[in-house]
Amino acid sequence: MNTKLVVAVLFALVSVSLCDVSAPSDELVQKYDAYKATFYKRLLNLYNKMQEAASPMVETAGNNERVQAFKDFVEDLQTKPEFQAAVNVATGLGAETGPLVDNARATILGLYEQYLRPHIGQQLNDAINDIKVYLDKFMPAE
Repeated sequence: MNTKLVVAVLFALVSVSLCDVSAPSDELVQKYDAYKATFYKRLLNLYNKMQEAASPMVETAGNNERVQAFKDFVEDLQTKPEFQAAVNVATGLGAETGPLVDNARATILGLYEQYLRPHIGQQLNDAINDIKVYLDKFMPAE
């Protein structure tokens, strides 16, 4: 009982303290969006390279009986109404949580800008720039 009370009080204090967080500056949001877009480009490029490398193996694996049985299972699963209902629920949940994620991201960026950026902002920027050199070499965005 005491643990539940302590957790409830902690959640209440955290939620009250997060209410007065200022919105992040446009410069920080633009910088975050640019980093996120570049990271997604890097992931997409890596995925395309892996898909190109794996395509010969996938073509030869198509003749295997186990692979064909798995394909049949997946195709059968996709036609079931239970699976389609689960996909619809997951899609709805994803659409509903979008604004919550955006609000949480803005809150976290506001907290970072207000409390952490003055202390670690330059070091974090330098570290990201140092990591970019290696990412451009091994996982380019284009």
